[in-house]
Amino acid sequence: MKTLLLDMYGVILEESKGNFIPYTYAHFPQSAYDHITHIFRVEKLFTQAGYGKLSSDEFLSRLGYDDPQGSMKDYIEHHLTLDPGFRLFAEQFYQKYNFVLLSTDVSEWSRYITEYHQLDRYFRQKIVSGDVGLRKPDPAIYAHTLKTLGVSGEDCLFVDNSVENLRAAEAFGITPILFNRDGEDYDGRIVNSFEELAALL
Repeated sequence: MKTLLLDMYGVILEESKGNFIPYTYAHFPQSAYDHITHIFRVEKLFTQAGYGKLSSDEFLSRLGYDDPQGSMKDYIEHHLTLDPGFRLFAEQFYQKYNFVLLSTDVSEWSRYITEYHQLDRYFRQKIVSGDVGLRKPDPAIYAHTLKTLGVSGEDCLFVDNSVENLRAAEAFGITPILFNRDGEDYDGRIVNSFEELAALL
C-alpha cells in the first residue's frame, strides 16, 4: 500500500500561509504593534513554537493574549477553513493509501485542528514540526519521516502547496504533487483540487 503524505496548510486547509499574524495585529491595539513585530521578526517566537521549543500557551502569552487556549480555539475555528473537498476525498482513499500528515505547525494547534474537524480517523500517523523539532523543507524531516514510517521514498507520494518543499522531498525518491493553491510555476504533477487529486491517483 502506497503512503500518501499530506500537508495541512494550503492543502487540507484552504489558507496556505495561515492568517495568524494578521489575526494578531487585528486583535490588539496599534500601541502593541511594535511589541508584536518584535516577537515575530526579531525573537521569532512563532518559528520557535513551530519547532516545539515553546508551547502554544507560552507563545500566545508572550504575545499578550490573556486567554491562550481560547485564542487558539477562536483562531482555528473561525479563521482557518477546511477544504470542502477533503473529507470526500479522504473517505474515498484513506483505506487504499496510508494517509500521513506531514505538517509545519505548533503541536497543540495541529492536534486541535485534526480533533476539531474530526480528521484523526484518516491518518495512520502524524508528523508535525512542533513534535519532531524539524521543519520542511529541511531534508532531515523527510529522512525522519521515511525512517519513522519504515518505508522508502519510492513508496510515498507527497502533496504540498510549496514547490520548495516538494523539491526537497523529491531528492529522497518521493513522488511530488503540487496542490497549486497559490499559482506557483512548477514543471511536475499539479492538481488544483481534491477532485483532481482523486483523478490523478
